[in-house]
Parts: sequence; C-alpha cells; structure tokens
Amino acid sequence: MVRIYTAEEVAAALPYDRLIPALRAAFAEAAVEAPPRQAYEVGPAGQPAHLLAMPAWRRGQTLGVKLVNVFPANGAKGLGAVSGIYVLFDGETGALRAIVEAETLTNRRTAATSALASAFLSRPQSETLAVVGTGHLAFHMAMAHCAVRPISRILVWGRSAARAQDLARRLADLGLPAMAQEDLVDAVAAADIVTCATTSTEPLVLGRDVKPGAHVDLVGAFRPAMRESDDALIVTGDVYVDTYAGALAEAGDLLQPMASGAWSPDRVVADLHELCAGLKPGRTDAEAVTVFKSVGAALEDLVAADLVAGG
Repeated sequence: MVRIYTAEEVAAALPYDRLIPALRAAFAEAAVEAPPRQAYEVGPAGQPAHLLAMPAWRRGQTLGVKLVNVFPANGAKGLGAVSGIYVLFDGETGALRAIVEAETLTNRRTAATSALASAFLSRPQSETLAVVGTGHLAFHMAMAHCAVRPISRILVWGRSAARAQDLARRLADLGLPAMAQEDLVDAVAAADIVTCATTSTEPLVLGRDVKPGAHVDLVGAFRPAMRESDDALIVTGDVYVDTYAGALAEAGDLLQPMASGAWSPDRVVADLHELCAGLKPGRTDAEAVTVFKSVGAALEDLVAADLVAGG
C-alpha cells in the first residue's frame, strides 16, 4: 500500500536540526539530477498564479516530482499561497513509494535552505532578525534562522499590521523573542539578518537601508517579474545563489538589474554546491553585506520527501 503523508507527519519528520544537515550533504555531493522546472501561468483574470512541475532523481536510489500551485492572492482569503503534492518513487524499480503533502514540505525545505546559506554567510554572532512578509512561509523562515544563529530579537513587518502582529504572537507563543514592527526601514536597518518571503513585484529591501555586515535572504520572488530588493542592494552586496541555473533564469531580483545593465551574472560569488563542498568560502569580510537569492531547487524537495518517507 502506498503511504500518504499528511502535513502534520511532514512537519514531525523534518525538524530543522535534521533537514539542514541532510540538505548540506546533498548540495555538497551534487548527485541529484534535476532538469529546469516547468512553470505555467494559470491564475484567474487579474490574479497571476503559477503551476510548477519539479522532477529530480538520484539514480538507482530515489526519484520524484513535485506539483505545486502558487496563488499569491490566497493571503486575502486566509489561505497559504502554496499547495500541492510530492510523488516519490523507488529509484531502482520505479515503483510508487509515497505521496507527500507539499505545502509543508516546500515551506520547511525553503526555510532550511536559507538557514543553511546563513550558516555560511551571516555573521556567527547575528542576534537581530527582520522578517519581511507575513505569509505561511514567513513563520518557517523565522524558525529556521533561529536554528542556526543566536537570535535574541525578531522584528516582523508586513503590509498588514494585524497580520504582522499575529505572526509575532505565534512566534512569541513558541518562546521566540518576536515583535511586530510598523516601519520596514527601521526593521531592516536594525537587522543582522533580513529574511524576505513575499510575492512582491516592487523592491522592499533597499540597499541604502541595510547596515554593514548584514545578511539578506531573498526567497519570495521566484519569477522574473517579481523582486524584493532594489538594484543598489544587488550591486553593492556579495551575491550568492541556491543554484546558478535556477537563479539566473528565474530570479527577478537578479534578472532586472541585469536587464538595466547595473549588474552582471559573473558577479555571483558562489552557489550552495560550492559552499557546501568547500570549493568556495562563505563570508570573509565582517563588514560586507551578503545576499542569498534562492528560487527553490528540486534537489531540496527530493531530499525532504525522502526523509519523510524514511529514506
């Protein structure tokens, strides 16, 4: 019988102290193959939304595909922007192993990947975290960053003050030092780490507001028309990516400065494979602003789903 894993079971199987090391090993090994994901615009009139198909496999061991919908307007309906399933197969026989709820899988693997990058790129003593955005993913971003750095203050900002207060309360109820922040500029200026998880098409985190030595984590804008940063941040920061192929094909935070001539792709310092394999260093300058841009990689889904299914 094929096992179907619920959101609760996925969460229980993927604590960050288990998932982050698994992702680090997989990025270092580079044994997972993953073609470019397919993205289709499927939203109703006036409400852009996307269907994504993300296959990946480790030959002879495991393979799978994630089908996920991203509907940004869901926030106004009290729903998460992401929903979908992950289908996991045996890599030797092709037999179906499991069907895994994908919203929780996606949120946790995205947050864990950012925390993995932060372990290389943020200063070890980072204490103040600014969370930009109040969607379902933002909660996980805060939790994951707290798993790798000694965070003593979390500043939560969102376009809706009420939702920012609600997210801060949820984090505080778990014992995390969170508070809602009314002014985005103040939150960014105070932060050692800024994590941005929105579907914005206009810059939110501006280079002029980021203090020296800070680390900026950009995860929300996953299509060329989206962006969470301005050109100044990308031009002045040391830019790292999850994968070259994904980020340089889909990330509006990078593609838009490229189109304007302000920035060029040869300025990417490293991707996660190079960091995890020790091929390139992470942060080397305590005063540098580091920027991690991710659009999501199918490797992350496969690793997480395999952990859920007992791999």
